[in-house]
Parts: sequence; C-alpha cells; structure tokens
Amino acid sequence: MVKLILGEKGSGKTKWLIDNANKDMKEGNGNIAFIDVDDDHIFTLNYNVRLINAMEFNILNVESFYGFLCGLIGMDYDVEKIYVDSIYKIIKLDISNLEKLVKDLTVICEKFETEFFINIDYTMEEIPDYLKEYCIELEAEYAI
Repeated sequence: MVKLILGEKGSGKTKWLIDNANKDMKEGNGNIAFIDVDDDHIFTLNYNVRLINAMEFNILNVESFYGFLCGLIGMDYDVEKIYVDSIYKIIKLDISNLEKLVKDLTVICEKFETEFFINIDYTMEEIPDYLKEYCIELEAEYAI
C-alpha cells in the first residue's frame, strides 16, 4: 500500500507520520523506517524506529529515491512500513513524478508486503482523480 499524506504547510503532516510510526512500532511485528531530510526528529521517534537521513545518500531525483527505497527493502526484508517526511525538499515531486513513484512503489509493495507513507506538499484539490485513492488529506486536528 502506498499512501500520500497531503496537507498545506503547517497542517501537521510530520506529526502524523511520527505519531503513526511510533504507534506501528509498538503494535506491529516488522521493522519501521522513517526517512527524513535531517535528524531533527531523533528524539520524538521511538528508539526502535530506524531514522534515515536522506541527505546522506545523494538522492537527486525520483529514480534515485526509488532505488534507495528498493535498497532499503533489499537490505531488510522485515521492513513492514516506511514513512517518508519532506522528501519534496530535495527532489522534484510534480504530478508526473508522483504518478511514476506511486506506480513503481505499488509493485514492490505487493511483492515485499511493505507499506509506504509519503508526506507531499499538495492538497486534495491539486491531485488528479487517478491518484486520489492513494491520498490521505489531514484535517486541522494534526496542525501544530
């Protein structure tokens, strides 16, 4: 399963990702990875959640990001869920790139039974109908 977490800046997308990663770590059986563009959330994530700073891996575009995610799964088949925060700050995530990413990740989700939750800087109104089934738009309850 691939889910795109939508919301305007300040809507609480990062808080939602952290809360759900921590909850899944306590309740799940597999490993949880949290990919971010810095190490700012090291103390808010459960110590068993693997925090990965994407800036350390030369991720330049959607293709290298996809390869990075495949490598993560290849290294640890027990990865159950991968949470991705703010990757749009280092790679271009326009609608065509999102479509390709969702399509490619759906294939590996099915093969390896891994779930992806990716924070993107869009609202539901900006997303085309064919991608809406992959989206969760946050309400004000998660606003900081």
